[in-house]
Amino acid sequence: MVLQTVLNSLPYSRFGLVVSRRVDLRAVGRNRVRRRLREIVRQSPVRAGWDVVLVARPAAAGAAFGELRQAVWELERRAGLVDTAGVSAPRTTEKQVGTTEV
Repeated sequence: MVLQTVLNSLPYSRFGLVVSRRVDLRAVGRNRVRRRLREIVRQSPVRAGWDVVLVARPAAAGAAFGELRQAVWELERRAGLVDTAGVSAPRTTEKQVGTTEV
């Protein structure tokens, strides 16, 4: 998974999901990954004011839901999008967090 973020001036965060044909040649497989990512994003405690793009990699097609959730939450934590232990990370205007193999 790859996570890219940009600060926005809105009172809420927006998410974009990219699941290309590299992930799975079949639309059924790509849609499964997309549905899983959508549910993970719905549950994630991301602070307001961010535009977030998640780019799925081919390993995501064979990953279990729990593995995907851990990968996304770890990327969000590393990007400073979630408060950890009540301490918020400093906000910058743009971040690109590295890749996490799922």
